[in-house]
Amino acid sequence: MKDPVAIVTHSDKFHADDIFACAIAELWLEKEKKAYTVTRTRDPKIIENADIVFDVGGVYDPSINRFDHHQKGGAGARENGILYAGCGLVWKAYGEMLAESSDIARILDEKLIQPIDADDNGMDLVEQNGAVSPYFLQDFLYAYRPTWKEDHTMYDEMFISLVELAKRHILREIKVISDAQEARRFIEEAYMNAEDKRLIIFDRLYPFEQVLPNFPEPLFVVAPRANGSWKVETVRKTVFGFENRKDLPKEWAGLRDSELANISGVDDAIFCHNGLFLVVANSRQGALELAQIALNK
Repeated sequence: MKDPVAIVTHSDKFHADDIFACAIAELWLEKEKKAYTVTRTRDPKIIENADIVFDVGGVYDPSINRFDHHQKGGAGARENGILYAGCGLVWKAYGEMLAESSDIARILDEKLIQPIDADDNGMDLVEQNGAVSPYFLQDFLYAYRPTWKEDHTMYDEMFISLVELAKRHILREIKVISDAQEARRFIEEAYMNAEDKRLIIFDRLYPFEQVLPNFPEPLFVVAPRANGSWKVETVRKTVFGFENRKDLPKEWAGLRDSELANISGVDDAIFCHNGLFLVVANSRQGALELAQIALNK
């Protein structure tokens, strides 16, 4: 590829797909210490002479850095049936190099890239609840499209600013996933070493939410909080659900300080959430006492 590397995607209305595809390509080139330009166009001659093209051009061929999915037959699908869009194709090419780990690249694909691809291909991942719909990543991005009352030449300016935001987000997700993968070992060790596997005790605040539901026994976690207090938190039935395997005692719901201390019998109890998934005490011992009461209810 020549220097600077010429990146091309389509002009006019942007989508999460081309925003994040551009962010991935830019991050890869920055990692390689290569200069680049970005052009938004549908001019066939400019597209033909570009070094990296995504979401336009009608060709998918990673050997020549062409990453479109709009051609007849598309650009393939993952094993789970989610079709590739430009974002997923670019991540497939450069993601592992950016993440510096095939495992992290796979997890980020599942967490961030696949939902973007699904949306771009018109695939619903969730059911709408009447008039209320989840507010997705793309909804946030599309709030920056010019409205019918605004100058539509703003598209290019807003695209550039959103790509910078997407770059920061991708790097942050890589950091979050990397740290979570490191924490998994400590979480699994705590589970394996627990005397009562219904109650997992941590010495640090580990992200256990996607790990402990994979084991059958855990009901509650005891862990320190950033402000020096200690919490008892429920383990959910599934990684992505909200239903607790076991609720905290219902009589604790919404209580604070002396009210909670009196009804629980734990002197330093501070607060219990109305959702019965979190109760807090000032000390580790207080949290352990609350957890034992919850286990035996």
